Amino acid sequence: MKSFACGDVVPGCEARWVCSTEDEVLAAVSAHATSVHGYTEVPDHLFQSVRGAIVSVN
Repeated sequence: MKSFACGDVVPGCEARWVCSTEDEVLAAVSAHATSVHGYTEVPDHLFQSVRGAIVSVN
């Protein structure tokens, strides 16, 4: 399982995900970034920050 908290990259955002794979987390975060944070496309630097903040959970 993989976990990500948006607040680790975007201060003040309380959205969190726990998914089976990193790809599932990235898909969910991408949808969140467009619908909540107003991105039309997730910039590479933000994508890399998200990838670096994803953690494994048991």
